[in-house]
Amino acid sequence: MTAGTKPKKLVLTVIDAMKPAMLERAVNTGRAPALKMLIEQGALVDDCVAAFPSVTPVCAASIATGVGPDRHEIPSMNWYHRGEKRYVEYGTSFKASQTFGFKRSLTDTIYNMNLEHLSKDVETWFETLDDADVRTAGTTYLMYRGRHRHEVTSDTALTRLASTVFRHAVYGPREFFYADIFASRKTGCRGQLGLPGQRDQHAGCVSAHLIEQDLFDFLLLSLPDNDTHSHKNGPFAQVSSIAAADKQIERLMHAAGGPEAFLEEHAMIVCSDHSQSQVEAEIDLFKAFDGFGLEPPMPTRVRRDGEPPEIAVCPSSRSAQVYVLDRERRTELIPRIERTALALEGVDLVMHLTDHPDGEGAIRGTRGEVRFMPGGELLDRRGERWHVEGDLELLGLTVRDGVLSSATYPDALGRAWSALRCRNSAEVLLSARPGYEFIDWGGDHHVGGGSHGSLHANDSLGTLLWCGTGPDSADAKDQWSLRDILPMVREHFGV
Repeated sequence: MTAGTKPKKLVLTVIDAMKPAMLERAVNTGRAPALKMLIEQGALVDDCVAAFPSVTPVCAASIATGVGPDRHEIPSMNWYHRGEKRYVEYGTSFKASQTFGFKRSLTDTIYNMNLEHLSKDVETWFETLDDADVRTAGTTYLMYRGRHRHEVTSDTALTRLASTVFRHAVYGPREFFYADIFASRKTGCRGQLGLPGQRDQHAGCVSAHLIEQDLFDFLLLSLPDNDTHSHKNGPFAQVSSIAAADKQIERLMHAAGGPEAFLEEHAMIVCSDHSQSQVEAEIDLFKAFDGFGLEPPMPTRVRRDGEPPEIAVCPSSRSAQVYVLDRERRTELIPRIERTALALEGVDLVMHLTDHPDGEGAIRGTRGEVRFMPGGELLDRRGERWHVEGDLELLGLTVRDGVLSSATYPDALGRAWSALRCRNSAEVLLSARPGYEFIDWGGDHHVGGGSHGSLHANDSLGTLLWCGTGPDSADAKDQWSLRDILPMVREHFGV
């Protein structure tokens, strides 16, 4: 941006779980003309690395804050809140939410995730831009924290019913539209309370209205229906759901007078928060840890045998966490947890922090172990330095000219370290092998469909493209990450 000139309006579009190969297929078959135009006139990265665990709350927090879970403090989809001695469930499945109580799950997802769980020590894009007097706007997205107060709406019978549960105001962007629960103005758009299959259309309708009325400088356009479609039908069925997302981008362009007119006034960044891989079998952690004293889903703090719980188990799609609740037995329980997990068919990697006084992570598999800590002699592709010992082949790590890289587990050390150092994470983190998923607290899984969450490249490499903003070339970074998106937004507006 030239000094003294006003930047173009910026639309950041998040297409949930968009797999780069499926975007390429959608473009090549003519099913995604808007995305094709953006790619042709901009820059494309087809290996942008997700956070770990590669589940939506963690990745959304990294996109919105530009940092990993060690700093934004959102650890997973399902996790154990040590301070409140209870599980937090953000909606892994309908049945999982039912297990913990719908009201509690919805309260955690819609209110607590932003107002309590997301660290106060980091700023979201909305907070940064609101403070710079940039006009912000956002559609339904897990991370919405901003500076503007919004009351619950009661425009329809459905939202009046919802207001019996959702009563409290929140702070979000200047223009805020969240599943009909919050709406900063009347648009005539209905989201059916964010039901799958309706969310993209609601987001496109609201965003078109905002463009027609010139109500934003920065817009977050969230298109989550691709993730739902892929969970049900598998990641290789994404072409139709990517085509549906593309229609909503076209809708914005037409609201501005057509694609050329849109790009004259607007820049665009499009990203996926993670990818997905095919699921063929499930992993039952509850059966595997039946011999441990397991914390029950409701906070009774007493096991069936009357003893205090030893561990809390938190499956989140293709990742999982095991918390040690009996802290005096930590040294005994962590190795036992790891042995139990690695004996399970489908568990790929287990991770924990060692007792090394300088801080050290350990990643184990049936084939060996890697120990690592920041500050060593080896660089990774993100420019971070590491000291590494053990079996590099476990993570597919190679060293060339002093640079560590892995095609199988991209940015493995940086992502694992950030997850392990998150204060809300468990003592032991698990990553599933390709083809496997952990059964959730409701007994649900996506066998026959797609899922994500692991450290593996199948789940972790997404799309990032930009047009009218950002670097001239995708070669500006050796390895792109979700953490690079917020700096691009800030740079676009010069804040």
